[in-house]
Amino acid sequence: MKKFSKLLKNLIVALFWLGVWYGIALWLNKPLLLPTPTAVILRLTELIISLSFWKITLLSLGRILLGLVCAIIIGVILAVLTSLSPLLKSLFTPLISVIKSTPVASFIILLILWVGRDWLPCVIVVLMALPVIWSNVSAGIAGVDAQLLEMAQLFRFSHWRRLRRIYIPSVAPHFLSALRSCLGLSWKAGVAAEVLTVPAVSIGRMLYESKLYWETLDLFAWTLVIIICSIIIEKVLMSALGSLGKGAQAK
Repeated sequence: MKKFSKLLKNLIVALFWLGVWYGIALWLNKPLLLPTPTAVILRLTELIISLSFWKITLLSLGRILLGLVCAIIIGVILAVLTSLSPLLKSLFTPLISVIKSTPVASFIILLILWVGRDWLPCVIVVLMALPVIWSNVSAGIAGVDAQLLEMAQLFRFSHWRRLRRIYIPSVAPHFLSALRSCLGLSWKAGVAAEVLTVPAVSIGRMLYESKLYWETLDLFAWTLVIIICSIIIEKVLMSALGSLGKGAQAK
């Protein structure tokens, strides 16, 4: 019943904003500036039934997810190493701060000289997601209860048991929070990189060409694709990780 109420509430909110969009579009009466939701959905339907749509979407999705996976692996390893070594933490903290503060556009302009345009969005996603993963996982490791560690030492827990019973449950909320933030950030950074570098097959190229040729319907339709993909991936991934976490705790 609770899930149904939440679903109904989300549906009402979505319908409200669609209604606002529809009303403004009718009031302006300028489809070139703001098409109606109906027109955008019809255009999206036309795109979905074409083979090129799936090729474009899956390639962009693959680049972004690959970058996110790399950021997670590097961020977690770096967080563990810097938590174990104060020297490494002193060395890497300024670098992470620089990466976090540098605009996406600056990275794109700098890296396009060294990285091929097809791989640049992946690298940009790594650079944008890495500081978030590193800082959250580091905070989770630092926040492990000292009394639990003392108990583990008293009962002579193995390293694996300490990791499974103490560190992973303590770090998991921080990691999931970082991942939730990175999913949206990765899509924005990855697509922005595609728009600026224009890879041969990418959502960013479709957005760029839509702007170039004033194809407003395509611009809105591809933007809707990005939003839908981002929401679906976040729901699926967070649900899967939540299930894994419950299974690990049960063991």
